[in-house]
Amino acid sequence: MFILSLTYVKPAEAADAVMAPHMEWVKQGYDSGLFVASGRKVPRTGGVILAKGNRAEIEAFVAADPFTIHGIAGYDITEVALTTVIEGLEKLKD
Repeated sequence: MFILSLTYVKPAEAADAVMAPHMEWVKQGYDSGLFVASGRKVPRTGGVILAKGNRAEIEAFVAADPFTIHGIAGYDITEVALTTVIEGLEKLKD
């Protein structure tokens, strides 16, 4: 499991300008099976994505995010070996 923490390095207005292509990229992440959950940080300083796969695959996909391409946000990628989850989320441990 990977935690992708993205932090805006430009104003939120810059993020809004490329939000539609970013959300299409997010959809592709779900369609490919890489992403399992995502959302905005509160306050709105970026977002968080929970992803599955291998690090190289995740890093390559992050490099294709319009937020990355346009210098809107930086990513911190943290790998987590989940050992305990609530009932119904056992797949997150795979």
